[in-house]
Amino acid sequence: METFLQGISATCFVGSYIVALLLELSRSLVRVPGRGLLTIVFTIAGLFSHAVYLLVRGRELTAGVETGLFAGWYDWSLLVAWGVAGCYLVLYLRRPDTIVGYFLLPSVLALIGLARFTREWAPFSRVEAVGVWRSIHGLAMTVGAAAVFMGFIAGLMYLTKAWRLKAKAAGGSSLRLPNLERLQLMNRQCLVVSTIAVGIGLFSGVVMNLNRWGYVGWSEGGVILSGVLFGWLVIAMAFEFFYKPAREGRKIVYLTLASFGFLIVTMIGVFSSDHGRSAVPVPIDDAAWIGNPRIDASNIFEVPS
Repeated sequence: METFLQGISATCFVGSYIVALLLELSRSLVRVPGRGLLTIVFTIAGLFSHAVYLLVRGRELTAGVETGLFAGWYDWSLLVAWGVAGCYLVLYLRRPDTIVGYFLLPSVLALIGLARFTREWAPFSRVEAVGVWRSIHGLAMTVGAAAVFMGFIAGLMYLTKAWRLKAKAAGGSSLRLPNLERLQLMNRQCLVVSTIAVGIGLFSGVVMNLNRWGYVGWSEGGVILSGVLFGWLVIAMAFEFFYKPAREGRKIVYLTLASFGFLIVTMIGVFSSDHGRSAVPVPIDDAAWIGNPRIDASNIFEVPS
């Protein structure tokens, strides 16, 4: 199985994305039986092979002493391309009658082309990579927390507006709130932004720790609770996206209110652990990496003992 995965090359996911794009472009030209299913299958195949390629490449990079993990324009372009392809799949599953593929799939291929152009550029060192991924981690988690909080505020305004309308007090008050449709849209947008941002924050945190220490402290309370928060946000967003009644009435509001509860628990866990209070970064010494069994490419995802 491992040999099969290591044999996956860029040609696999590029070919899958090209086929998906051709299926999209053929909508107005020829009738293809099962076009929608084929588009989904090839897109998923592209995402899977793309992810495997990045993971295998990451394992190979950690075998080196100087090279940072996901620390160059080649890797970053491929990561962004994977994210755009994932967005396309979600949007297609939700609204298969739209032509978002006309815009997103060429963008994916363009980003892969950019990666190919920058492949020979020297990546950053591990020390530089830690700084870059730490900045991404901090910014993404901040944006994610802010979006959850804004969703909570929008939810409170929605419930207040609904109560006032029910009591027939909204029209006679000088304190006006946005209409229910607008507040519902705000809740939905905050949920999407928070899910994406927290996901990026978790991924960047993993990469940062692998560059810094060579392992990830999966058993730390802050890490576990952050993962739980992300898991809940994914479930809530999937529920809202694919379950139509969730987009009507107060259901999306309750989802964002619950997300705020998860955020509070997560913040308490982070602030009460060393994960949230590491003020001084420990410098990375190449000598500490050489001969260290924890920095071997075969065990980078293991919990340290």
